[in-house]
This record gives sequence, C-alpha cells and structure tokens, in this order.
Amino acid sequence: MSQPDATAGPATEPVVEGVFDRLWTWPNLFTLIRLLCLPLFLYLLFGQENRAGAAWLLAGLGSTDWIDGYVARRFDQGSEFGKIFDPVVDRLLFLVAVTAIIVDGSIPLWFALAVLARELIVGVVMAFSTLFLKMQRFGVTWWGKVATFMLMGAVPSFLIGSTDVWEAPFFEVLAWVIGIPGLVISWWTAINYVPQVRAGITAGRAQTLTLHEKRTTR
Repeated sequence: MSQPDATAGPATEPVVEGVFDRLWTWPNLFTLIRLLCLPLFLYLLFGQENRAGAAWLLAGLGSTDWIDGYVARRFDQGSEFGKIFDPVVDRLLFLVAVTAIIVDGSIPLWFALAVLARELIVGVVMAFSTLFLKMQRFGVTWWGKVATFMLMGAVPSFLIGSTDVWEAPFFEVLAWVIGIPGLVISWWTAINYVPQVRAGITAGRAQTLTLHEKRTTR
C-alpha cells in the first residue's frame, strides 16, 4: 500500500477576497466621483435654483451608471467592495434626488412616494437578509435594470418639465411616458425578488453550515 507523500502540504482552501481587498480601482473611483456629484446637484437645485442644470446633472449621473460595471468586467477590476459600494451609491443618489425634488415641488407627490417606498423596502430587505440572515447576494434582473433606467430618466424629466426652458413641454410628456411603465415594472420586479431572496437565504445558511462543519472536523 502506498504511503502518503510526507512533503505534500495540507490541502488549501480557495482564497476568499475580503471586502476591502482591491479597494483602489478605476470602477470604485468612478463610483466615488458620481457620489461626490450629489452635493453639486443639491447646490444647483436649492443654492442656484437652477432646475434645468440640476436635472441635466442627475440625468448624466443616471446614464453613466453602467460605466463602472463595464470597466470592472472589461479590465478585470471587480471587487467585493465594488459589488457593495456601487449599488449603495446608486440607491443613495436616487433616494436623495427624489426627496430633494419632492421638497422642490417639481414631481407629483404620489409618484415620488411610490418610487421611494419601493426603493426603501427593497433596500431594507436586501440589507437585513444579507447581514443577519446570511443571504447570498444575487444580481439585479434585466427587468430591474430596465425599470431603473426608465425611472432615472423620468425623475429628471419631471424636473426639466417644471422649468421655463423651451424643451420643458417635451420632457413633461416624456416623464409620464417612461415614468408610469418604469414604476409598474419596478414594483413587479420587487415582488419577483421574493423567491430569489428566499433561495439566497437558504443557500447562504447551507454554505455557513458547511464551513462550520469543516472547521469543527479539523
């Protein structure tokens, strides 16, 4: 019977990347720059009372949301921190922007509250499930991205539509054309996240149990 190789080292487990590993990457820097534009948006809206300028800045922030993800995939600069930082910044930008526009009075209150309620409910459920129920994270669905894109277009459109610039009537109509479908799709995707959250919690608990059993058998 062959003997085990005495020179062979113990089996090693795959290295798990920490949250703060690969922190300084181009995608994370781009996300940080987008976050730093939030005070500028508030300054334009309330400090300068420049609704059009604030709206175009918000539209630019929404339309560039895909860039950090593309750079991360294209140049292999994805990180655990980026997976958390990017969606947190996106949600923060959206929540603050919608709240600010409510204060400004440039958006129908019922529409804005429906958008905020959905974002807050989904955000709290995801955060609680991940932190306390060990849910495995999962990606945003294609329809979820469509809804976000439409709402990120509708919100600044409401803002531009409330100004006296020549293109205001067009954006006032556009806000409703893309806002209503975007709102419906966003709530539909939120409901469809329920089974994914359950599956993620089950998978996360199973993984945690497996790791615990491996540690106790050593």
